[in-house]
Amino acid sequence: MQNFDPQAAAQMLQAQLQPWHEAVADPAPAQETVLQRLLLDYAKTTYGQDHGAAQIDTLEDFRRAFPATDYEGYKPLIQRVMAGETDLLLWEPPVGWAITRGTTKNESKFIPMTPTDLQMRVSAGRAVMNYVAMTKKFEVFSGVNLNLNFPSVVGTVKVGDQELDYGYSSGIYTKHVSKLTPVRSMPTQEEIDALGGGKTLKDWERRFELAYETCKEQNVTLVGGVSPTALEFGRFLRARHKVYPKDLWKVQIMTLGSTPGINTRYQPALNALYGPAAIREIYGATEGMFGQQRDDLRAWVPNYDLFFFEVETRRGVKMLHEMRPGEMGSLIVSTPVLPRYRIGDLILAFQAPYFRCIGRERWWTPLAYAWQELISFNLGQL
Repeated sequence: MQNFDPQAAAQMLQAQLQPWHEAVADPAPAQETVLQRLLLDYAKTTYGQDHGAAQIDTLEDFRRAFPATDYEGYKPLIQRVMAGETDLLLWEPPVGWAITRGTTKNESKFIPMTPTDLQMRVSAGRAVMNYVAMTKKFEVFSGVNLNLNFPSVVGTVKVGDQELDYGYSSGIYTKHVSKLTPVRSMPTQEEIDALGGGKTLKDWERRFELAYETCKEQNVTLVGGVSPTALEFGRFLRARHKVYPKDLWKVQIMTLGSTPGINTRYQPALNALYGPAAIREIYGATEGMFGQQRDDLRAWVPNYDLFFFEVETRRGVKMLHEMRPGEMGSLIVSTPVLPRYRIGDLILAFQAPYFRCIGRERWWTPLAYAWQELISFNLGQL
């Protein structure tokens, strides 16, 4: 969006953000609408039919019919989808597969993507769009997004008689956000994909060098991706080219995800490397884009208009929006592909509508979070 009318830009942002804001303002009916929409889609699949999706009228019925299931529970079904039984979990033909970086027993998880699912992943752009809408800094769109993401295409997987691409979710998000929002990413995801899907130091040095050569003369106003990668890129520039990112660009906003503590643990180092940019956290996973930071308060806000959110707390399962400040629980999310998926993340509630993912579901995670809050002098503050 090199030349744009601010009024037209404001109207575009309003249209993109209004469903999110309305759902956040009144999450209960928004979540009911999402549940009914998902049930209609689940009823088109074999798994949904086996669990009586078409006969479900209430939340209690939904919970009784569909047990909360983790990836290991879904894995046999996903393998059958890969073997060609696509209607087992999918009501649309798969268009690709997202993989993780090997966080489950050191093995990559494979999650099928559908057209509806891909459209929902565009919500990754809400953080920057809301920043521009609130600050009126439309010049962000005149610059480019420094793309430091993993490849969106690593290889192909055979699904029945069809060969489909698979790649990392962060690259997939960027590819589709770039197509459907005003954000222009450089290097392009296709240029990153062409370097291959390796994860060695040399692989990342090639990607970092591509990003430097592509963007060193560009007006970089936005940095998006995985926070540890953004830090490593800044250190790479200093070691290889004797400059910091802040010496090359005036970055206005960084939208980052993939790890807890982006606004607390990583913020000082990020600003030291990139300058006084606004930091906006994105909370997502291979299975979907679940929320993003809305303002200067250092926590994310759920996409209540897109996904169905529950949490298992010490007092039982409840809706995410029913959590009290200070309450903690294990997230259960229903996506267009996976009903009641136990993602394995611990969620901490603040004042509505703010949440943090504090880490994976481990006994020591709350202790580690409390320690990080103490040594960083954040003390649980937004």
